[in-house]
Amino acid sequence: MNFEHLKLFRDIGQSRSVSRGASLNAISQSAASQHIQELEKSLSVKLLDRSTRPLTVTPAGRLYFDLCRDILRRREEFDAALTNLAGDVEGTVRVASIYSVGLSEMWRLEAEFARRWPEAVLRVDYLRPERVYEAVGTDQADLGLVSYPEPTREVAVIDWRSEEMVVACAPGHPLTRYREIDPTALNGVDFIGFDEDLPIRREVDRYLRDRDVTVNLIMHFDNLQMIKEAVMLGSGVSIAPARILQAEMEAGRVVAIPLAAPRLYRPLGIIHRRRKKFNRATQQFLSLLQEIPHGSEPD
Repeated sequence: MNFEHLKLFRDIGQSRSVSRGASLNAISQSAASQHIQELEKSLSVKLLDRSTRPLTVTPAGRLYFDLCRDILRRREEFDAALTNLAGDVEGTVRVASIYSVGLSEMWRLEAEFARRWPEAVLRVDYLRPERVYEAVGTDQADLGLVSYPEPTREVAVIDWRSEEMVVACAPGHPLTRYREIDPTALNGVDFIGFDEDLPIRREVDRYLRDRDVTVNLIMHFDNLQMIKEAVMLGSGVSIAPARILQAEMEAGRVVAIPLAAPRLYRPLGIIHRRRKKFNRATQQFLSLLQEIPHGSEPD
């Protein structure tokens, strides 16, 4: 029994997929399957039921899964305590972030973090929302930055800030005559939205539907950068966080128009695995995140 094998089974059980567990541990699916077979043989019990899709963990497998999770958590607590005992801020902080938060914030955060704690390392991965939750839940990341955060059995949420959403359009678009837009003015306009499976798309759709507004959705993307590019090309308008549009607004490439009350806000949160013991570097980075001024709060 070693920590790598314990983590492999925990990740397979948590993701309910041998292939996904193998990927999370950078080994082949065949190697992961072989390990499970050898483990089941040595314990003389069946740990996984592969006849279901996704696979299920047997009662014996659940006992072993809990053992793996508890041992790995104790190891993590030991490592963090040992680092904290030294009193120095060092080690690695692993962050998983959705693109819109990471790309707009991290360059400044990384510079400030390096200035304050030069012995520590900040590692950031930019992922889709569901992958951020997975990275945090499977301990691939210490912290996750997401919009519309939702707690789960494995993941806890720390409220971070709320960002005002505005109508984004290219200079010269007819809507730029408004200083503030009533949502009904968006009826029938060419609209650039987010992919259907993203929380921000569901919230924008709900906002428009509640006001009996129907837009002409001409294209959709899974990230804000592509939406901004389409808006700047004059392909249509969108609803996006004002904070993310700041650079384009200053360059005169995008016009951001506030929505009339009631306005729309995008909540952002910091997620972490429940009962996770942070090392000193992660504790300091979390404090740094919370120093960032919050966006405007709803009335």
